[in-house]
Amino acid sequence: MSLFIPPDYFRELRHEEIFSDSTRPLEVELGCGDGTFLVGMAQQHPERDFFALERMLGRVSKTSRKINRQGLTNAKIMRLESGYTVGWLLPTASVSRLHLLCPDPWPKKKHAARRLVNQEEFLNGLVRVLITGGEFLLKTDDAVYFEDALASLGTRPEFERLDWPENAFFYPTTDFESHWLAMGRVMHRARWRKIG
Repeated sequence: MSLFIPPDYFRELRHEEIFSDSTRPLEVELGCGDGTFLVGMAQQHPERDFFALERMLGRVSKTSRKINRQGLTNAKIMRLESGYTVGWLLPTASVSRLHLLCPDPWPKKKHAARRLVNQEEFLNGLVRVLITGGEFLLKTDDAVYFEDALASLGTRPEFERLDWPENAFFYPTTDFESHWLAMGRVMHRARWRKIG
């Protein structure tokens, strides 16, 4: 079943409740759009499990159908807000990679606090859910969002920034990324590793 509904929205999940084999690496995508990245990664890496979070019902349904059509048993999606899920629901020290790709930039200055990378709930959750050596990967076309992310993660001693050269590893382009690139926008990317 590709659509995951948690047994309880008010307690930390156990890894085995999402995917039965907790020894397999777990990767999480926040805001999966039409599921292009999730499905591409799950197909390329059958030895890993991929869990997407998305709050828009239409996108959840579309992604769920894609997963089912491909017969993927290593991909699931849940309809819920990312900040809360990372902050409270995902299992502690369970995530090997967390992907935040083309997030809502909240471009108005008065909305800066709504940017995920500026929220303590999310940042504390990121420290909690990533395994030691786990990675947080960000791509955005919004320069201000990117600078906010660099500043926020730069204050966290638990993280070190890693190089992310072009074509360093398999990394599908999301639907949003394709759209912004077609419009001539520049994609900014950064990658951090949890060191403590």
